[in-house]
Amino acid sequence: MKWLELTVYTTDAGTEAVCAALNGAGITGLSIEESREKAFAFLREAAIFWDFADMDKIGTDTPCVKGYVADCPENLPTVEAAKAAVARLRTLDLPYDIGTLSMSVVSLDEEDWLNNWKQYYKPLPIGERLLVLPSWEERPETDRIVLKLDPGMAFGTGAHQTTRMCLEFLEKTVHPGDTMLDLGCGSGILSIAARLLGAVQATAVDIDPIAESIAYDNAEMNGIGRDGYRVLIGNVLSDTRVQREIAGQYPVVAANIVADVIIALAPLARTLVRPGGVFLVSGIIDERVDDVKTALNNSGFAIAEHSRAEGWNAFLCR
Repeated sequence: MKWLELTVYTTDAGTEAVCAALNGAGITGLSIEESREKAFAFLREAAIFWDFADMDKIGTDTPCVKGYVADCPENLPTVEAAKAAVARLRTLDLPYDIGTLSMSVVSLDEEDWLNNWKQYYKPLPIGERLLVLPSWEERPETDRIVLKLDPGMAFGTGAHQTTRMCLEFLEKTVHPGDTMLDLGCGSGILSIAARLLGAVQATAVDIDPIAESIAYDNAEMNGIGRDGYRVLIGNVLSDTRVQREIAGQYPVVAANIVADVIIALAPLARTLVRPGGVFLVSGIIDERVDDVKTALNNSGFAIAEHSRAEGWNAFLCR
């Protein structure tokens, strides 16, 4: 199947009017590409959730709205209606700059946008004992502990250096009979790995509601039931319900997040790690290493091991 992609070039302020015009013409499948300035402003506001972004790949030089309809004769009137709707926009006296409203129409081959990324995600050996296996791949003959995973829309495939370094630390620190707490669980990869490595109970926490179903599904895929695995949704720094649920002391606590969140978590983590236990942290870019070290030390942690890969860092703390 082919699709027609209609692109209307505008401004950040004009995207809403363009969307309304295209929608009124019968085109409901729309996407917006913002300017780099607007995208960067959003990232500044959400800075607690990220440490690094490649600005060359964020936003665009000229904001635009893209609409999609099937490339078939029946939709030609819809395309003409869209062109007329955009032309009418040019005649309006709007209180903001709406840009050139130049428009292009191109034919595209259909792509499976939801699944194309899977071709790049292959079985991944990690450390000495683990093999992360995408759920759609056949299980290979191996002596490794196989962790099946479908990350869905949550972070954590094992391919990123931050997750890989955490998994390598887990191999060294999880012992049969342990309990484990994963702060910022995403797909559940770390807490599920801990169970497969011998932990009898793992608790996974994330601020994103989508993580709950994904982590539970991945746990079930690995034969882990809810009697030995639970997922909690909420901000562990401010949600008193979550804080009550996770209260206790764990041999292993992990946080694969970003520097600012790790810094904020450090005092709470000190109360959650039992004497002799470990706090595994990852997701730290080179520029934030000293800040995180200082916060961990001030909270009573000693850094026992430091891993670094491709500008990312992870600490094993005691």
